[in-house]
Amino acid sequence: MSWTSGPLMAFDLETTGTDIETDRIVTAAVVAVEADGRPPKARTWLLDPGVSIPRQASAIHGISTEHARRHGVAAPPAIEEITSAVADVLNSGTPLVVMNARYDLSLLDRECRRHGIAPLAERFGEGAPPSPVVDPLVLDKHVDRYRKGSRNLQALCEHYGVPLDDAHNAVADAVAAARAARSMGLAHAAIGTLGPAELHDLQVRAAAEQAASLQRYLRRTSNPEATIEPAWPVVPYAGGIAEVSPQGALGG
Repeated sequence: MSWTSGPLMAFDLETTGTDIETDRIVTAAVVAVEADGRPPKARTWLLDPGVSIPRQASAIHGISTEHARRHGVAAPPAIEEITSAVADVLNSGTPLVVMNARYDLSLLDRECRRHGIAPLAERFGEGAPPSPVVDPLVLDKHVDRYRKGSRNLQALCEHYGVPLDDAHNAVADAVAAARAARSMGLAHAAIGTLGPAELHDLQVRAAAEQAASLQRYLRRTSNPEATIEPAWPVVPYAGGIAEVSPQGALGG
């Protein structure tokens, strides 16, 4: 059965920034998105990340340091719950849609390691990556390689005719990513007819090819020593996560 005709689960994070090694989770959502149009069912978390949330990040997702400290839960138990919820989805075999999975799943991995929680990499068999994951960013670049313009979630939703209300809300972004992925699969038989495991393997190869292409471009045009990580859906952990002062070394 094609993955487009069954249920999808979607995962999204809003964070303190864009560095997977040092930034923190602020909100998270795991959402069930059915193929028949039933209202999505969401499980959500608001965390006190333990550091100040930079103003630039607050301007995007709307969560201030003060709000997170007053209403958020402590990071360690929430990260355990989030990781367990994601692991349960993957263990069920239901495809997990994550827009730019390399970012969200890698940041979740680093948060686990920071707080002494078993990451996804340790919850599956030896050497088995989290799967099946569906990444609309990787798939869109694969099926429509030469299309000009942005590839962010809003652009993908516009291209595939998917509404995106309340952008940068974790639930809204997760639902939109799942619907965009499904629309993409229906529009492109080359990916839409695959089973979840086949689709996951295709994305591993496609992400590596896309990274190699970008690396060649950067080395040719601006940085002869540029290196782009080819791994997907999780950037391998190399150790040395930087600890950030509870007083907020990131600013706020």
